[in-house]
Amino acid sequence: MTSTSLALMPDFLDPVTLINHFGTWALIGLLAVVFIESGVLFPVLPGDTLLFVAGMLAAGTATTQAGTANFTLWQLLVFIPIAAILGGQVGYVVGRFVGTAMFKPDARFLKQRYLDEAHLFFEQRGPFAIVLARFVPIVRTLAPIAAGAARMRYTTFTAFNVIGAIAWGVGLPLLGYGLGQFEIIQKLLEPIFILIAVASISPMIIEWYKRRKNAKNRIAETAPEPTE
Repeated sequence: MTSTSLALMPDFLDPVTLINHFGTWALIGLLAVVFIESGVLFPVLPGDTLLFVAGMLAAGTATTQAGTANFTLWQLLVFIPIAAILGGQVGYVVGRFVGTAMFKPDARFLKQRYLDEAHLFFEQRGPFAIVLARFVPIVRTLAPIAAGAARMRYTTFTAFNVIGAIAWGVGLPLLGYGLGQFEIIQKLLEPIFILIAVASISPMIIEWYKRRKNAKNRIAETAPEPTE
């Protein structure tokens, strides 16, 4: 994968560029991103693709330019879930004790609509939304805050947070590690990144479509019937 393959992305959204910036501190940087994106008020980071690339690098066959990264699979499978769990727990505490006042409609990162989406996602699915949210960008950051603000029982949140963190933090690196063994996969990294991104945001798109359809149906039901 060349350095220009994701040139349209900001540096902090390009997983390869981000790993390169971390240099010899790549593992620490990776864990910091996971921790922050798991509930610490910065909802736009490349969590899914970053874990996938880390798994490929751990396989030792990735052709990315992140040459200074020296990941081992056991490190990823142990430390990523721990960082994800801790980030989610911090997000819950923030929502529980600080609330959601820091979210503004015109904010650059902490947009009110992001929190509204996470809250709706949470309300429709109950506690299991904490697990599902792990695989949805933005929502995975804000779901713990929404859970805390909604006063979800701490033990319930913790249980689902642990399940989601393990499923996400183990599953994606393992996927990258397994696929990284194949040379054809390395040549198709950019389409794979796009596929991961589309798959990640598809739940939000589906929810948006459902709400739009329901809103149209409600308007049609309440509209007065034409008189003859």
